[in-house]
Amino acid sequence: MPQLGSSESSAVQSSLPSRDLSRARVRVLANAKTARVHTTVCPTVPEMLLFRVMRNGLVSGTALLAELEGQLRGRLPSTWTLRLRREAREHPGPRPAAVLELGGPTGDKARVMIEYKTQILPRDVSRAVEQAKAFQGDAVMLAAPFLGRRTRELIAEQADGYADATGNLRLRLDRPALFIEVQGAESNPWREPEGPLKTLKGPGAGRVVRALSEISPPYGVRQLAKLSGASASTTTRVLALLDREALVTRDELARVVSVDWSKTIRRWAQDYSLLHSNRTSMWIEPRGLTALLNRLRDAKFTYAVTGSLAAAARGPITAPRLAIAFVADAALAAERLRLRPAESGANVMLAEPYDRIAFERTWKRESVVYAGMAQVAADLLTGPGRSPAEGDEVLRWMEANESAWRT
Repeated sequence: MPQLGSSESSAVQSSLPSRDLSRARVRVLANAKTARVHTTVCPTVPEMLLFRVMRNGLVSGTALLAELEGQLRGRLPSTWTLRLRREAREHPGPRPAAVLELGGPTGDKARVMIEYKTQILPRDVSRAVEQAKAFQGDAVMLAAPFLGRRTRELIAEQADGYADATGNLRLRLDRPALFIEVQGAESNPWREPEGPLKTLKGPGAGRVVRALSEISPPYGVRQLAKLSGASASTTTRVLALLDREALVTRDELARVVSVDWSKTIRRWAQDYSLLHSNRTSMWIEPRGLTALLNRLRDAKFTYAVTGSLAAAARGPITAPRLAIAFVADAALAAERLRLRPAESGANVMLAEPYDRIAFERTWKRESVVYAGMAQVAADLLTGPGRSPAEGDEVLRWMEANESAWRT
């Protein structure tokens, strides 16, 4: 396919509704073989939903598909053709909710099979995608009133697109080459039934996540509760949440047999925060971080270094500027380490931890005690400055060197 010229790029931008232009980014991605129209719109949610929602309940499948058709028409250049058929009569037996027919400016066409569900949890994605693929179209798209972040991630990995009633929209095609992505709500605007655990906040959840990430399965609920130090009820509820989000796999006896620990840590980081889950204070070590490490080697109190300094001890991070350490009593630790209070220019953060788990499953390097790698990764992902990018680097190192830190 030839590369898109400036006129076609302009057509994409001009096709956006005027209300979206101030918050949209439009760009053309091209290589030797294909050109892709990439539209990313970030609306203010919930003040402005890209799909109209019903105040007294979930959006119906018919209403969602109608709005999907309108949104796609508003984002495609005039040189494209689009038709959405809500009845796929040529399919005997089970049928998709709709078939989206797209035609590009060079004559390439694609038939997208759209599977609609009233709810799609992460663990439902694989089955829904397989159902949609059975309709034998050119591409597969899943739709529901609301799709959570983990659900969207899995659909993006296994299918060609998704859409929900809060404005989350993604469609990627190779022929005709197209990539549209729109961000909607991150939380479900409709009330969900009470009962199941919905977040990984709190010490108990942190303990279970740490154990799942740092200790290889298999294990049952009781054994995991013993390994983590969390109660059996908390362990059960955390496992149920992670099971719903397709982050753990369990056998017929409900034992955990595999864990996607990298994504589990990232999921924990959505609810845990270095700065907000722990009590932190800022300090200065006038002689630098080398002097701090020397004092820590001789420290007689309990501590665990985390963040960039811990990552640097493993290798993936270079030249950390801020040292972070968990301590039971920040004022006492600062006195023994000869640190000075700082309102600005600090190079040391002391954190009184959310739970004693911060001091468990630690490791040593040159007589300095460091926090467990799952804890280090979560602290970086939720830390200040460049920390989140460093967290990504640490997770990549952990994936490449699993035997070096996971038991």
